[in-house]
Amino acid sequence: EVQLVESGGGLVQTGGSLRLSCAASGFTFDDYAIGWFRQAPGKELEWMGAIGYSGSTYLSPSLKGRIFISRDTSKNQFTLQLISVTPEDTAVYYCARARYFSTVVAGSTSPYDYWGQGTQVTVSS
Repeated sequence: EVQLVESGGGLVQTGGSLRLSCAASGFTFDDYAIGWFRQAPGKELEWMGAIGYSGSTYLSPSLKGRIFISRDTSKNQFTLQLISVTPEDTAVYYCARARYFSTVVAGSTSPYDYWGQGTQVTVSS
């Protein structure tokens, strides 16, 4: 059974950074990609970026410079780091699996077939 479990959410102070983990199980990370999304209160789901098996990343231009995505293939674990956070970064953060990194398109959810349950991050002002 494919499972994605996010962790690391909580309260972060403005100007700080958040670091979230996505533990994947039930599949081998070969040609898959893991994407990160977030949904702020009252807003649509926002694509943040994705990482492929080779370590290649595709990042949202709106977050470039603040977002870092990495992976530990030996543990099937993926990490999202976002620096210089503000209250506008308050959201539920999700990781999701796409079958191929080549199918990842900025802003699209269609390549993703499994999703984590999400983890809440609140940035205090």
